Amino acid sequence: MQVLNRRTTRGLVVGAALLGLAGGTPAFAEGSWSSYISGWQSGSESRRWTDGNSDAVSTSVGFSGCTTDGGSGFQSAGLVVWKDVFGPDESKGLRANKCNRVYWGDLASGTYYFELNGVTSGQFLDVSSVNTQY
Repeated sequence: MQVLNRRTTRGLVVGAALLGLAGGTPAFAEGSWSSYISGWQSGSESRRWTDGNSDAVSTSVGFSGCTTDGGSGFQSAGLVVWKDVFGPDESKGLRANKCNRVYWGDLASGTYYFELNGVTSGQFLDVSSVNTQY
């Protein structure tokens, strides 16, 4: 009886440890790319990427090192994610990026890009690091 209890206890401990590792594993994006932005004006577009929707990761765009030519400096950039389709592309929504990461949710399979929809101060946007995850 004592051997059975030790085996049961050991099994529960090992099982709990494995469950803890599985639960603590971060969700990895299907894909990502990094770049920078130099001298963008409203209407400028990013490169395209293809999301196969093989995971449940939210599409996001992260900015760091943001500047504009405006007198009050960088405050916010409007970004729209578009799905590249035959005919007019489909907007997936406008987000205000304040030199942070903004999210569009888990998008369906397709080819996407983001467009600069304007900045709060100035005309030209520079971003030293852009990271897109999908």
